[in-house]
Amino acid sequence: MPYRQPGVVLTDRVFAVPLDHDAPGGEQIEVFAREVVAPGKTGADLPWLLFLQGGPGFGGPRLSGRTSWLDAALDSYRVLLLDQRGTGRSTPVTRHSLAARGSAADQARYLSLFRADAIVADAEFIRRELGGAPWSVLGQSFGGFCTVTYLSRAAGGIKEAFITGGLPGLGATADDVYRATYPKVRAKTLAHYDRYPGDVEQARRVARHLASTRVLLPGGAPLTVTALQSLGGLLGQSTGSDELHYLLEGAFDGDRLGDAFLHEVYGRLSFATGPLYAALHEPCYAQGAATRWSAQRIRAEFPGFDPGPALEGAAPLLFTGEMIYPWMFEQDPVLRPFADAAGLVADHSGWPPLYDAARLAANEVPVAAAVYFDDMYVPRELSVPTAEAIRGLRAWVTNEYEHDGLRVSNGGVLRKLIGLAQGLA
Repeated sequence: MPYRQPGVVLTDRVFAVPLDHDAPGGEQIEVFAREVVAPGKTGADLPWLLFLQGGPGFGGPRLSGRTSWLDAALDSYRVLLLDQRGTGRSTPVTRHSLAARGSAADQARYLSLFRADAIVADAEFIRRELGGAPWSVLGQSFGGFCTVTYLSRAAGGIKEAFITGGLPGLGATADDVYRATYPKVRAKTLAHYDRYPGDVEQARRVARHLASTRVLLPGGAPLTVTALQSLGGLLGQSTGSDELHYLLEGAFDGDRLGDAFLHEVYGRLSFATGPLYAALHEPCYAQGAATRWSAQRIRAEFPGFDPGPALEGAAPLLFTGEMIYPWMFEQDPVLRPFADAAGLVADHSGWPPLYDAARLAANEVPVAAAVYFDDMYVPRELSVPTAEAIRGLRAWVTNEYEHDGLRVSNGGVLRKLIGLAQGLA
């Protein structure tokens, strides 16, 4: 049954797909998607644009009306906002549903079925259900990773592809990713302190308090110095530095950390809205080799992230970024039930390849990609070689936007990519 928001008509769709596409006769799960079309075009023969969300582990965007990039898309497309398997209204992966899967080994195998290869297989299943014509694909961040997997495995299903902040290193391991991103997080932290010099001492004050006092977040997880550092994930977004500053400036209520600060930090650090993100973040890079808690291991190669010197006043406290650490599965109540399975997933070495370099080198699908020069999450050092490896891809390398350029550009990024892919720019 269609329903309306200002400027759009929406239809909810649910598809039953195989949990394991290699065993199509086995267990089925649901995948939810929301169709969005402009009023007056509901009966028009419009091409589909499939949107693949960043993550992994988060549902498709819940937009209100014709906002953000959707305004540009609805000029020409019928948009499908996909809740990738395990997220949103698709059969969710939660601590409760995972517990029903039995042993830690069974749970780990279940989690292994939620990577980009399975998401692409779902997309192909849905495309056939919707008539079978090749469609356009827009991939943001991890959604871009999925798009490159799509081009590697089922390019015949794609008419054109737009990728924003999501060109993965085709052969890059998780170790390669973190060796590239830790220096970027350090640079973002120092740039933040240049912008807000008072935050050097304020961050140090908060860290010293946490080092000497046990503090619990509203959800029950301890707020440690290391957990505080992970707030640096904000710094890769367009307004993230400002948000971090406002968070820090109101941290204290007298000599204690205030309730408002702790509640906001809880919202930033809890994985309640995306436990699958924590469980599959490193495996989204894995092809063959095990990740073995890569972010934790590689962090030791960058001693500047040790908070000790900051606590002593000898250095600023460095924040970390989009890194997942094993201690998160010990401390976050939402993640504790995932801990044993996540450990097995981290040690798993039999991951199938996600990208096919030979097929990408022979690509015939028009592809345009925005590579954000200062991207803290998907480093350009890995993205640019991939852009060069995909035949016919037109890359737009820019420092005009951060990683969230698609969302904050009022359709400008998408319009640019459409123009590039269609030879109009």
